[in-house]
Parts: sequence; structure tokens; C-alpha cells
Amino acid sequence: MRPWLNTVSPASDQMAALAATVPVIETERLVLRLPRISDWPVLEPIFTTDRAIHIGGPMSAEDAWLDFNQLVAGWILRGHGALTICDKTGEVLGLVLLGHEYGDPQPELGWPLIDSAKGRGIATEAARALLPMCRDIYGDGFASYIADGNDASVRVAEKLGGAKTGTHPLGAHVAVYHYKQEGAAQ
Repeated sequence: MRPWLNTVSPASDQMAALAATVPVIETERLVLRLPRISDWPVLEPIFTTDRAIHIGGPMSAEDAWLDFNQLVAGWILRGHGALTICDKTGEVLGLVLLGHEYGDPQPELGWPLIDSAKGRGIATEAARALLPMCRDIYGDGFASYIADGNDASVRVAEKLGGAKTGTHPLGAHVAVYHYKQEGAAQ
């Protein structure tokens, strides 16, 4: 039993009020919404399996849960954070985020997906939908941090207009991709 995944809360009114302040973004195929505890069983393998190699994993179950909570807490601490990516039927496909994790020089635009969502353009569609919010908040002052060998994420960043501008200060094996405003020189 994992009691921390209990979706019943005596603070449900406060939860609903907070959720109402977080944007819901819709695209042709997707709905991007505030993460829910009930999303976690689908999202946990993103962090705890071998496929997490490009995001510092695989993580222990505890570290994965704490990382997820940190991404969601960004909404309270910074006014931005993770959004759950769902298809129009409500199936959870992954996360898209504007987050600022410990050690990152700038906020990050990221898009971790479940296995079945890969290769379908989901990450590009979700991140493209989040780009206006990223630019509204930070202008050009955000980036994507992509580990060596994560060719799929490099392709997403490039489709979004990202350009490699250097490496992450915490590790030369992580490239930094920046996104210029439309019409701005790269």
C-alpha cells in the first residue's frame, strides 16, 4: 500500500481553488492540465525505469516521487511548473514543464513522456503549446537541458526552433538549447 497516493484530501476545497488558477492548454490532440496524484502510477516509470537515463535516472521510487512533487510545487513557488499531457480521451501521456530545478542556471522547458507516447509528435505538440507561456514569463531566458544520446529530445528542441548554445554547468554531457523569440537572430 502507498498511502501518499491517496486522492482523498480534507483540503479538497483548497486543492480545487489552486487548480483553478493553473492554465489548461488545449491543442488539436492534447489537453495540458495540472498534474493529479492519480496520474502518478502512469508517470512513475518515466523516472524509475532505465528509460530515465537522460533525466538523471533511473531514480528510486522515493526520489522519483520527490522530483514529481518538486515539479508540481513550481506552480506555488514560481507561478509555473509541470502540466500533465493527456490525449482528448484523458489518457495520461507524460509531462510538459517550465520548471527551475536545483542547479539549473535558467528555467527549463522539458517534456518527459511515457513509452507509448514516443514517436507520435506528442512532445513537440505539447512543448509548442507551452512556448508562449515560457516566453511571456521569461522572454528568451529559458532553455532545455538535453543529455548526450537523447536524440529524440534534440529533434524536438530543433523543431521548436531551439539551438544548442553550450553545456550545462553541472555536466558537460548535458547540452543547453535556447529558444529565441520569433524573428530574433539565433
